[in-house]
Amino acid sequence: MSVTIRPMRESDLPAAERLSDSSFHELELRTFPRDRPDPEPRSPDGAEAWLRRGRHILSTDPAGCWVAEDETGMLGFATSLTRELMWILGTYAVRPDLQGQGIGKQLLEAASTHSRSCLRAMLSASVDPKAVRRYRRAGFSLHPQMLLSGTVDRSLLPVVEKMREGSAGDIDLMNSVDRQRRGAAHLVDHEVLIDLFRLTVTDSTTGSGYVYSDEKGVALLAASNRRTAQRLLWEALAGARPGQRFQVVHITAANEWAIDVGMEARLDLHTSGYLALRGMEPPTAYLHHGVFL
Repeated sequence: MSVTIRPMRESDLPAAERLSDSSFHELELRTFPRDRPDPEPRSPDGAEAWLRRGRHILSTDPAGCWVAEDETGMLGFATSLTRELMWILGTYAVRPDLQGQGIGKQLLEAASTHSRSCLRAMLSASVDPKAVRRYRRAGFSLHPQMLLSGTVDRSLLPVVEKMREGSAGDIDLMNSVDRQRRGAAHLVDHEVLIDLFRLTVTDSTTGSGYVYSDEKGVALLAASNRRTAQRLLWEALAGARPGQRFQVVHITAANEWAIDVGMEARLDLHTSGYLALRGMEPPTAYLHHGVFL
């Protein structure tokens, strides 16, 4: 097989979205525990959000986005970004029928050239053994992740004060919290997240922080301390739609405060992939985003 690795173009994004959906859906069907709801393909709204994120990363970090192809079309792709001194692998997928043939290794090597000036790196990994092995060989420490899932018991929700709806005017505050928690700000990524999720902010003498969420779950949470993080998580749980499953994902052992809140709300705890880190420890009072980390 003659494979070409080349920079990604904007015209590649629709094919990349379809490939990522088929690749991750196939992986989930193989690996999800039977006691959890069956995985479903990405919804039209989910596909549009994926494309919104993809266009954003390609516009800010074209040097971090690569495609593998042959005469039949796209075989795989990788998108990555740098924020301050942090390198982040955003999305990385190879066609399911071609995995294990070295295409992923070539893509990861190409994307990694974008990390040369960075001191730290983050990525959110699935349970795919081949991908996890590749990340470990690239020098990443692997930290198991957990997720909370279930229907929120609304009778258990406490009253949380000193919360307000956030806006673009809070980006400086959020960048400051980002730097405290993970060593790098999200910068322009906040502009995309504000479009895609409900933003709640708190800023008081006892702590500052923010959470992006919707009625289905938490997308990103960062706070100056654990107590503030817990209050933000309770506020996000209050936004769950009655009777609908709600998820709090990307929880590491460094963030047991989130497990405590979720269990009080009667959510169930499961394991779910890895947070892969290089040059840093797992962030605390922090639940990372799956793409922007």
